[in-house]
Amino acid sequence: MPDYRLAIAGYGKMGKLVEHLAPEYGFDVALKLDVDNNAAFEGLTRENFHNIDAAIDFSTPHAVARNAEGIAALGVNLVIGTTGWLDQLETVKAAVEKHGTGAVWSPNFSIGVNVFMRVVAEAARLLAEQPEYGAWAWEIHHATKKDSPSGTLLKLVHGMRAAGYQRTIDKASNRAGAHPGTHEIGFDSAADTITLRHSARSREGFARGALKAAKWIIGKKGFHEFSEIM
Repeated sequence: MPDYRLAIAGYGKMGKLVEHLAPEYGFDVALKLDVDNNAAFEGLTRENFHNIDAAIDFSTPHAVARNAEGIAALGVNLVIGTTGWLDQLETVKAAVEKHGTGAVWSPNFSIGVNVFMRVVAEAARLLAEQPEYGAWAWEIHHATKKDSPSGTLLKLVHGMRAAGYQRTIDKASNRAGAHPGTHEIGFDSAADTITLRHSARSREGFARGALKAAKWIIGKKGFHEFSEIM
């Protein structure tokens, strides 16, 4: 028998994949919210969320803050897998803190990407004082991805800056076809080129990371990044 009851906000491709994989992580999907039953956030009720242990949001950028506020007010911990909502980050964080719940967010829930971010930051640190090396950051995603550049690319660049690389980092994004996502960071000099690349084969890694985060956040409080779980 599953150990925990899970709610999914956003029942598109990612929501359906989370539902498919949830039993592997000890979850029974007890509630699914989408445009049919939560278009005006009417699904965020105490009755719906009775005995729900955690929720995962893979909805749309404009819905994240209202979903997060409503779910936090119901005392349920949340994982936010949706991207393109970071302009509302402080609103979501304030809701979690106000209601004493827990939340995990990340621009990318792939375990491989989170390892990749650390590798990139270390390379940036090592090359920060080597002025002959210029840098670039590039990505490609499927044509339906709403944010460009992605939160993942911006997070990679932010990590490079935090590691001490303060020179220009040329950024580029492509959107085409059904590509699940590739991110590339490069450093180039007259002598050589260093290329670091992560390619997702499918959406499965993102769903598994979100489920891992949902299990981790049960019983915890505060606003956390997925990198803390690694």
